[in-house]
Amino acid sequence: MQPTATVLVYSDDSNTREQVRLATGRRPATDVPQVEFLECATPAAVLKELDKGGIDVCVLDGEAVPMGGMGVCRQIKDEIFNCPPVLVLIGRPQDAWLATWSRADAAVTLPVEPVEFAAELAALLRRKALAGA
Repeated sequence: MQPTATVLVYSDDSNTREQVRLATGRRPATDVPQVEFLECATPAAVLKELDKGGIDVCVLDGEAVPMGGMGVCRQIKDEIFNCPPVLVLIGRPQDAWLATWSRADAAVTLPVEPVEFAAELAALLRRKALAGA
């Protein structure tokens, strides 16, 4: 297993990006690598970083403006070869169907609940590790 995992976090709101960092800590579970964050505040920055490669999981804010994380998710699932797993942050549980439409691999509600978020992120990191094995 690699020593660190790179998690791209997209949100125009620095408080949301901070919630993600705090909920994750150094590692979301003992059986996954430590996490390094790559923060993006615009959809263009997300695409640029994904084109560079090396991203293990994306966390996208569905409430971001001008383009929400669900729209970004659908776009990257279409445009990025071997797109990493995506966890979308949704505003309310009823929006889960939109996360499915966007082809997100997981969704959790805002504000970020640390235990739920860490469990979903760890599951996506395990899935990524299995896919790479």
